[in-house]
Amino acid sequence: MRVLMTETRTSRPAGLPHAVFLQRVTDEPATSPEVRLGQGAFLALRFVDLLAPDREPPTADVFRYQWAATERYCAELAGEGTEAAHLSGIVRATGEAHRRGDIRLLAPALLAYALHLDQESHYEESQDVLQTLLDVGGDRLAISDLTVVWMRVGRVRRLLADFDGARHAYMEAGKIASRAGDDNAVLLSRVGQCNVLYFEGNLPEAERGWRGVLADASAGGFREVEAQAEHGLGTLLGRRGQSHEGAPHLWRAYQLYEDESAQLRALGDLAMSMLTLGDVDAAEQALQQVARRCPAGEVQTNAVIELMHCASFRRDRVGFERWREQAAAQMDAMIPNVRADYYLKVGMGLARFDSYAKAESNLRRAHEIATAHGLHELVFRIERVSNGLRDCETLDEIESTRAEPVMTNEALREVCASLAALGA
Repeated sequence: MRVLMTETRTSRPAGLPHAVFLQRVTDEPATSPEVRLGQGAFLALRFVDLLAPDREPPTADVFRYQWAATERYCAELAGEGTEAAHLSGIVRATGEAHRRGDIRLLAPALLAYALHLDQESHYEESQDVLQTLLDVGGDRLAISDLTVVWMRVGRVRRLLADFDGARHAYMEAGKIASRAGDDNAVLLSRVGQCNVLYFEGNLPEAERGWRGVLADASAGGFREVEAQAEHGLGTLLGRRGQSHEGAPHLWRAYQLYEDESAQLRALGDLAMSMLTLGDVDAAEQALQQVARRCPAGEVQTNAVIELMHCASFRRDRVGFERWREQAAAQMDAMIPNVRADYYLKVGMGLARFDSYAKAESNLRRAHEIATAHGLHELVFRIERVSNGLRDCETLDEIESTRAEPVMTNEALREVCASLAALGA
C-alpha cells in the first residue's frame, strides 16, 4: 500500500493545489455564485490539506484559525444551493476528523462532493477532490472507501480521455478489492478497464473483456455487474456494425438495471442501435423517453444529439435545426467524445441538406477533437463519413447495418415490440 500511495502523490500536477477551482473566474464575473463557490472549494480543500500525513501537523491555534475562517466563508454561501452544502459538510468533517484523530471521517463528505461535481460535468474538479482524499487519507482510509475512490478516479480520467491514467486507477481498485475479498468490486474494476479499451478503440480486446465479465457476473449472481456487462457488450457490437446482435443485449441491460439513470443510459444506447438498423421510429421513441425523463447531463445531451441525427436521417430540416440548437447550448459541459460526436452528426446532417462547406468544417472539427484525445475508433468513423460526404446514400449506409438476417432475428423483433409498448 505504501508504494500505491507514493504513486498517487506524484500524480497531482505541479502548481498551486486546487487551482482548478479558481479557473471558474475566467468564465464568470468575479461576483457570480459559480466563482464564489469555486473560491469556497479552494479554501475548504486547503483546509483538508492540513491533515495530510506528509506535512507538519498544524498547531491548535493555526488549525482553529483556518477552521473558523473557512467555516465563515462557507456560511456566507449558504444560499447558493447543493454545492455550498457540500462545502460546509467538508469543513465540518475535517474538523471532526482532526478532533477525533480519525481520517476516515473525511471520506463520506469528499466522495459526495466529488460525485456532485461529476454529475455537473466538472470532471477536472471532481478529480482534484478525489486526489485530495487519496493524498490526505491514503492507506488510513477504510478499504471499501479506498476502492471506491480509485474507481471514481478511473471514471473521471476516462471521461477526460486520460486512458492510461484511467486504466491504472481501475487496476488499483481491483487489486485493493481482491486483497479484501470483495468479488463484486473486482468485477466492477474489470468493467472499468473494458470501458477504457472501448473508448480507446480497441474493440476486440474490449469484447473479450465484456464477455468474460458477463459470464463471471452471471455465474456469481451479481445483477448490477451483469447489467453493465450486457450494456457494454451491446454498445460495442453496435459500434462494430452488429447492431442486430447488440440491441438485445442493450434491452437486457435496461431490464436488469434497477437505477433509473442507468436504465435511461441503456435506453439511449439502444436507440442508437435501432437507428443504425434503419428503424428511426423505434429510435425516436426511445430517445424521447430519455430526453423527457433524464435530468440535464451527459445522457440527456447524448439523447438530444441523437434526436438531431434522427431528424437529419428523415430529412427533417426544421427538427434537425431545433435539436441542434438545443445540443449546442450544452457545448461547454460536453466531454471530448460527446463533443466530437456532436460535430460528426452535425456534419452528416448538413451534408444531407446539401450544405457541404459547413458539413466539411464540422467534420474537421470532430476529427481534430477525436485525434487530440486519442479516440481512435471515432477518428476512423469520422474519416469514413468524410470520404462519403457528398453521397447521401453512402452516409446512410455508414450509419445503417440493415441486412436480411435482421428481419429473421427473433430477439430483435421482441426488442422492437417492447420499445413500441414502452412508447405507448
